Amino acid sequence: MPGAPYSRRMITASALGSFALIVALLTLTPGIDTALILRTAVLGRRTRAWGVVLGIQTGTLVWGALGALGVTAVLTASHLAYTALRWAGACYLVWMGARMVWSTLRRSGGTAAEPAAETDSGDGFWGGWRRGALTNLLNPKVGAFYMAVLPQFVPEGGAVAHLASGLLLAGVHIALGVLWAGALIAFARTFRDTLRRPRARRVLDRAAGTVIAAFGVRLAFGE
Repeated sequence: MPGAPYSRRMITASALGSFALIVALLTLTPGIDTALILRTAVLGRRTRAWGVVLGIQTGTLVWGALGALGVTAVLTASHLAYTALRWAGACYLVWMGARMVWSTLRRSGGTAAEPAAETDSGDGFWGGWRRGALTNLLNPKVGAFYMAVLPQFVPEGGAVAHLASGLLLAGVHIALGVLWAGALIAFARTFRDTLRRPRARRVLDRAAGTVIAAFGVRLAFGE
């Protein structure tokens, strides 16, 4: 069928390659995920950093499933639903970023030594997983991306076929995301001793907090 090269019963290798290229470019683009992973890898334990990574990828898997089933069409069609989720995500990001910056101001005003590890509540794998999942699931632009892109690659068939195809494509996205996150964590851990010094930690926290809060503001007021 002209204009529908992927309207088959099974996803072709060509379709998988094209989708992988799109999500690879998306994954490599610096954003909220990159800032969150780097900051956690430097200041937190390795298990917490991987918790953040897998939380983000859990959100990707959920959005992929919802996109394949057409549920995200409701989100993109309903201005109210999209706006509500957008503001919830924006508030969460601004709160997270402001909390990071505020903690540096509070520490700089005291004389106690800096803690050796991440002191956020919920430290550990599940605390990181929760933060990563919330960051991803409260970002409606991820849902809009899957709604716009997935139908071009999901072949014809019923709901089960659509779900299986969506999970397969999301799996490609997740695999690339995990590989990139592994590289980010390895990079951050290389410079961990230097970046965890009190002065360097304050600079890193302020930079990461500002970036995350700025993403929240952009999500709230951007088109």
